[in-house]
Amino acid sequence: MNKLLYLFPAFLFSIPVIAQEKSLIPPTTQGSVNFYTEILIVAFIITALIILLAAMAMLKAFKVIAKELTDPSLYINPELIIPLEYQTIKEAKSSTTGIWTRLLGLKPLSEEKDLVMNHEFDGIVELNNPIPAWFMWLFYSTIAFAFVYLVYFHVLGIGKMQEEEYEVEMAAAKTEREAFLATSANNIDENSVKLTADARVISAGLAIYNINCVACHGDKGQGTVGPNITDEYWLHGGKVTSIFKTIKYGVPEKGMISWEKTLTAKQISDVSNYIISLKGTNPANGKTPQGDKEG
Repeated sequence: MNKLLYLFPAFLFSIPVIAQEKSLIPPTTQGSVNFYTEILIVAFIITALIILLAAMAMLKAFKVIAKELTDPSLYINPELIIPLEYQTIKEAKSSTTGIWTRLLGLKPLSEEKDLVMNHEFDGIVELNNPIPAWFMWLFYSTIAFAFVYLVYFHVLGIGKMQEEEYEVEMAAAKTEREAFLATSANNIDENSVKLTADARVISAGLAIYNINCVACHGDKGQGTVGPNITDEYWLHGGKVTSIFKTIKYGVPEKGMISWEKTLTAKQISDVSNYIISLKGTNPANGKTPQGDKEG
């Protein structure tokens, strides 16, 4: 067996010699031969390792057998285990204290006779089984919390009551709503613009009109260079969506510029609603109607 162990290194050292012999093979077939030669070498190595491991295992087994034959070990008689009875197992379990039992402060049944109090009624006795300590600490902590709450909210008045919190939250919500409306106002377009008679919208539209529209449409909407916008006749539609579109994109071929780059969407909406509010005002020196009549 030891000879196998000495032969294995010799086999490994012989592998380079096998590899060197590949140079004697003609170049035309050297590629395929090299591939099969490498597979063969790997197979030899794996086989040699398996043989070596098997030989080592057998050698170890032979050594153990030889030792036992020359110097036998003493035989030890195994200890006889007597199985416990059901009642014994039950008593053993009841005598052990588990985590849940300790947490709740429970007592085992074997100690029940020691917990009986010195009074009874009609054969009924009472056990002295007090409330667990953790429960009492929890109870006392709730009392302490209630006292701190009373002082903090009702005596010193540091904390806000429900009514105050409601008012603060409503004020914050109003501020957020106004901020949202301010940012979303400019999302209006000719499809989403709404007709309104809100005084604040009309007032804002009037201010925009006086700055940007008076030169062409007159201070009362009677029309100068541009058409009269107080009558029932419109060149490009008299509804709020049509007016918004006309102001936004303009009518370059008729001299109406686009205000999309100058005014915001909210400003165009305001001035559109103001123009509609001028309908039927019939200012003096109104320009001759132009366009189609709209009811």
